[in-house]
Amino acid sequence: MNLKESLEKKRFVVTSEIQVPMGDEEPEHLVESLGRVKGRVDGVSIQEMELEGVVSDTIKSCSLLKANNFNAIYQTTTRDKNRYQLQKDLTQAHETGVDNLLVFTEDYRITGDSLQETMFFHVDSGKLGSVLDHLKKGMTIEGKELEARAEFLLGSGVETPWGKNMPKKGMEEMEDMINVGTGYFLTTPIFDVEQFAKFMKQVDPFKVPVIAEVMILRTAGMGKFLNRHFKSGLVPEWVIQKLAQAPDKKKASMDLFADTIKNLRDVCQGVHIITMGSADHLVDYLNAAKLR
Repeated sequence: MNLKESLEKKRFVVTSEIQVPMGDEEPEHLVESLGRVKGRVDGVSIQEMELEGVVSDTIKSCSLLKANNFNAIYQTTTRDKNRYQLQKDLTQAHETGVDNLLVFTEDYRITGDSLQETMFFHVDSGKLGSVLDHLKKGMTIEGKELEARAEFLLGSGVETPWGKNMPKKGMEEMEDMINVGTGYFLTTPIFDVEQFAKFMKQVDPFKVPVIAEVMILRTAGMGKFLNRHFKSGLVPEWVIQKLAQAPDKKKASMDLFADTIKNLRDVCQGVHIITMGSADHLVDYLNAAKLR
């Protein structure tokens, strides 16, 4: 069952992400690192990256995952691409069998297998919509006929305010992305499920599935680092204190994760797990939360 079918059947979906190989790294390591969770996640996202002039081959990595029976999610942005480059990348992704696309509307994102900040800025929904409309009809933006129509399940990132009402601008951005064809929204990291439930009530009229992002925090130091370098207040103080005071740090980390997942099951339609380290940790946390 692919991700689109899982969402349509209102299944509680589980997705995660992995760092794309850079430089001399072997892409086959992707498959090896995810081998223990095969069949337990509905999708794995891989983002486009450029570090010190080295550009990742994201589409090739997605194709490799697809060939090994993983639902690959091609994670991209529209900020530095014109319509022609966006069309080229999406066409190539579709030709390799990728049918999941993920874009973001918030200003920053913590991503990959390491603590890394990625600036996404706001999605140009007009540019994206134009390209997707043409590909769906089997045409290029220049009016040439394609060999096959290209249609994606589109996921859009949305920032979830901490204990505040969704600002008008945020609601308008969500509406814009729904008009483009968004099939689900992916939130920023969720720690306070009660506050998140208020957000969910506010966006319920959209009737679009929402997947909550959940971070695996293994130490109090990781929480402090995120608050200091990414966004103040991102990780609540009570979470940091629980990890700091626990005699068994790993158990405390798993308990926090499992409790968050348990409380989210009746609030939204799935979770997207940020491993904050090697994907090898993922299987233990899936077990702790009884996720398949």
